[in-house]
Amino acid sequence: MTLIKSISGIRGTIGGKVGDNLTPVDAVKFASAYGTFLKEGSGKLEDGRKLKVVIGRDARISGPMIHNLVMNTLLGLGIDVIDLGLSTTPTVEIAVPMEQANGGIILTASHNPKQWNALKLLNEKGEFLSEKEGELILEIAESEAFDFVDVDSLGEITVNDAYMDIHIDEVLDLPLVDAEAVAKRKFKVVVDGVNSSGGIIIPKLLELMGVECVKLYCEPNGQFPHNPEPLKEHLGDICKLVLEEKADFGIVVDPDVDRLAFISNDGEMFGEEYTLVACADYVLSKTPGNTVSNMSSSRALRDITNKHKGNYQASAVGEVNVVTLMKETNAIIGGEGNGGIIYPESHYGRDSLVGVALFLTHLASLDMTVAELRASYPQYYMSKNKIELTPQIDVDAILVAMTDKYKNEHITTIDGVKIDFAKNWVHLRKSNTEPIIRIYTEAATQELADNLAVKIINEIKVIAGI
Repeated sequence: MTLIKSISGIRGTIGGKVGDNLTPVDAVKFASAYGTFLKEGSGKLEDGRKLKVVIGRDARISGPMIHNLVMNTLLGLGIDVIDLGLSTTPTVEIAVPMEQANGGIILTASHNPKQWNALKLLNEKGEFLSEKEGELILEIAESEAFDFVDVDSLGEITVNDAYMDIHIDEVLDLPLVDAEAVAKRKFKVVVDGVNSSGGIIIPKLLELMGVECVKLYCEPNGQFPHNPEPLKEHLGDICKLVLEEKADFGIVVDPDVDRLAFISNDGEMFGEEYTLVACADYVLSKTPGNTVSNMSSSRALRDITNKHKGNYQASAVGEVNVVTLMKETNAIIGGEGNGGIIYPESHYGRDSLVGVALFLTHLASLDMTVAELRASYPQYYMSKNKIELTPQIDVDAILVAMTDKYKNEHITTIDGVKIDFAKNWVHLRKSNTEPIIRIYTEAATQELADNLAVKIINEIKVIAGI
């Protein structure tokens, strides 16, 4: 069982001992730390108003329990809560500034299996906290310097279950989204909602764009029918159903709907790395500009950006790092190669709804299938692997040793170690969300990417003595 405390939030498995897992006590502790952080940062609001926080959750089995614990903890601190109930990460992100709230919390462990849950923490802009802010919250949690209010000053809950519809309307109003053009094409799409909130919001968006929707695992009961990370090895059912239904393509989202993957009409993966590539290709064709993705993302985005005369840059892994660099470079689209689309015209957060709407509009303007569209892009292949960590493994020592071993190659160390070879690359880093080392490679063929990964993993094992 595991509890991970990082700038990505507080993430852990349900049950077990306090301090080792995401128990009710830990949920209250970290909600208290976040609320205290907001109170210390904002001071007293004008005209006696209370601080306000927006809260939403995915459909995990533990969601209602954690939801109630977190909400009532904030009330005890004198903070009002806007309760969105079952929601998505990007929906909460857009709701925070709309509600003029002081922050937001999404209760989701994103792509992690059902035994996990987490508190993802937002600022008043509906964006993830900075590293410095995250560290401060961890310090407050450690000190337990919480000061709860008296009975006459308790916060209040306001329930607002309209925000998924508001979110859809916001997406449909984007200038580069053309629902009429999409409707004319009479697309048929299969949706795997992994039995979470994506099973509600994605089909509703598709229907409003005139798309016939075939639902697969769209009952938001938290019983994930497969590993919820949208990778090829987990998606056999939708690949099969796309072929059986003779659908134009398939859509897969993770439980909190910030990661997006497509299945081509031939039942093959479009490639989660190419979700961002395709959306960026469309956006850049209409509004030229710069792009950003993280260091573990495909070189294909760089190639597409260059084609459209823009400038591409890579950030450290993590949405907050991508967003920071996007703002610095005035990027018009960016994201992460795990299927996360960040489109500032909407908001600075990964948003599967935005990705679906842009992709559909792009496809509506083309006379080709999804498989043909994928084949039109630069061909790169990735191998994504991991090594489970034990207390005996010294990750920092491994990274130093690998840096020295490949010192004659182009090395980047802003986030783990990235080794750029002439025609391929490898990125080694410790995960922020799981007790693992991630080993990502990319090359011109799948075989070359896999072989490079095996080579690097074996070298790491020798260094670590495992």
